[in-house]
Amino acid sequence: MSTLEVSDDELVAPPRDDPPLSYGAGIRAGLPFVLPALAIGMSFGVLAEPVMGAWAAIAMSILVFAGAAQFASVSILAVGGSLASAVSAGLLINTRFLPMGLAVAPALEGGPLRRAAEAQTMVDASWAIANRGDGTFDRRLMMGATIPQAAGWWIGTAIGAFGGALLGDPEALGLDAIFPAFYLALLAEEMHDRSMFASAFLGGAIALVLIPFTPPGIPVVAAAFAALLGVRSR
Repeated sequence: MSTLEVSDDELVAPPRDDPPLSYGAGIRAGLPFVLPALAIGMSFGVLAEPVMGAWAAIAMSILVFAGAAQFASVSILAVGGSLASAVSAGLLINTRFLPMGLAVAPALEGGPLRRAAEAQTMVDASWAIANRGDGTFDRRLMMGATIPQAAGWWIGTAIGAFGGALLGDPEALGLDAIFPAFYLALLAEEMHDRSMFASAFLGGAIALVLIPFTPPGIPVVAAAFAALLGVRSR
């Protein structure tokens, strides 16, 4: 989709010696992701409203702010799964942020509370946008890029939760295809060196092998270990 096409210049920040970019630069870099976030948020709102109600769905998007984890949790609740299973699935899927957080941690500033607050702005696209390409990250670029995406996600959830009857089936509108297309677009922009390609290939292979045999979330956790190839190469 054209809204997901982002150039290398938009996803890769300047080298380490260059001064940090502004929050405004991050906001501009995050704008191409507003429409996908809006559409995926609408799909989540439609799915979540019958399970927990419109206001709870919106609150979940604001407080959890993790698309894949939210979809996994609500999907389990929708088929009668327990709350513990839903929470566990969401936590397992979000463990992918552990290696991402370790990578971005040196760029964060301040004491523990401020660093923890800044880390909450890390989402998949913002993490990729803030990547300088040399193993370092631009915190302002990351935080700025999250602002428009968060707005799209929250507004989309509200539209889906309150207007689901008018929107109809998300699959009939093709909204279910946006989620995988979104991550494939991020992946494609990261395939510019051998270690990244090897990590992506190994992670995909691990997930494909485990999906038929393990509970939801486990393939994501196992596939995340493929990122260690990048650590080894550095």
